Amino acid sequence: MSHRILVVDDDPHIRELLVFALGKAGMRPSEAADGEEALEAIGREMPDLMVLDINMPRLNGLDLCRRLRAAGGAGAGLPILFLSSRDDEIDRIVGIEIGGDDYVVKPFSPREVVARVGAILKRGVPPPEPENVVRNRLALDTDGWEARWDGMPVPLTATEFQLLLLLAATPAKVYTRDAIIDRLHGPGFAITDRTIDSHVRNLRAKFDSANLIETRAGIGYRIGACD
Repeated sequence: MSHRILVVDDDPHIRELLVFALGKAGMRPSEAADGEEALEAIGREMPDLMVLDINMPRLNGLDLCRRLRAAGGAGAGLPILFLSSRDDEIDRIVGIEIGGDDYVVKPFSPREVVARVGAILKRGVPPPEPENVVRNRLALDTDGWEARWDGMPVPLTATEFQLLLLLAATPAKVYTRDAIIDRLHGPGFAITDRTIDSHVRNLRAKFDSANLIETRAGIGYRIGACD
């Protein structure tokens, strides 16, 4: 079954370009002109992923992402690929911190957007092994795609879950940021170290734990004691 992709941007040319490229790639795209229209579209049918412009009238992309993450339910885990202007680095960092999975800077190649959409969707497919990873208070169920802390579920995006699973499944290993990018996105994927750092900050905040993930200065990250 082809994936449902919602393209949200106030520029009709960009929407037309992306809808064409995503449709040509075998996906089922739909479109919305701003955040309010996107909420209505999501209410009618939950997409598998949303391509979301940051700067829009009425309800911008950042506020829409915050609203979905705060509301819980299916929207809390909806994968989001942000579109941003070249000069909006702060907005891009904020977008990742509030639960975005990735971003593309305008002007962009439609092929790049399609590739990143495909990469995010692949992250949403849990690996067959191991079925469960447990480290003290942390439990990850790859079969149910669920994270728990002291038995209580913690909603995570696909990227956050994959990052935490990567670290928890190999507790003795320290991963550099480049190694994490390669494992989550594939070798040569254009993404900055700041994005990985933002995902780590998100995870620490969601679990409210200082020792969920350990920082090794000058090297990278590994799973913490989780106690």
